Amino acid sequence: MSKASCAGLPKSVDPYKLAEQHSTLEGEIPLSALSRFREAVSEVSEDAVCSVTLSFYMDGERRRIVSGELKAPVILECQRCMGDMQVTLTSEFTLGLVTSDEQAQRLPKDLEPFLTDDFSADLWSMVEDELLLVLPPFPLHNRSECPAKEDLEALEPKVESEAEKAPAKENPFSVLADLKKSKH
Repeated sequence: MSKASCAGLPKSVDPYKLAEQHSTLEGEIPLSALSRFREAVSEVSEDAVCSVTLSFYMDGERRRIVSGELKAPVILECQRCMGDMQVTLTSEFTLGLVTSDEQAQRLPKDLEPFLTDDFSADLWSMVEDELLLVLPPFPLHNRSECPAKEDLEALEPKVESEAEKAPAKENPFSVLADLKKSKH
């Protein structure tokens, strides 16, 4: 097994060769270089990077596989208070390397396809896709930490118990209870 580590993750590699050599790549991708991702988040600082570890290997069926982990700090807009919130996106994934839609359809259900050329794969695009998949659809601060928590508490109706809501009803059998008491 070979292991390559570099500050910057290469943009393009031969994934089939790496899988045959059971290789692992570690590195970083500047978030500012991922245009689709930049458009999906509130802010990307110039020095923010996505840390990535990718392992290429062949499974028992001789399928080429890439499994990976990524971690990226981002600023998202809280949908409750509309303010900025710092979040670290993380993902673990396993993809089957394929060169055609037919190969993708033959993959087992637990493997997502990663479409590549015969000798080239765009790793940055793959990582960008994974980052987009782990973005929360409605980012929210923890309720206790949200700057809008006082406003929320003021807007929420006070919940009364069922006993408080219902007016006191007279028990129709209270007359019988009174009769029973008076006979004794």
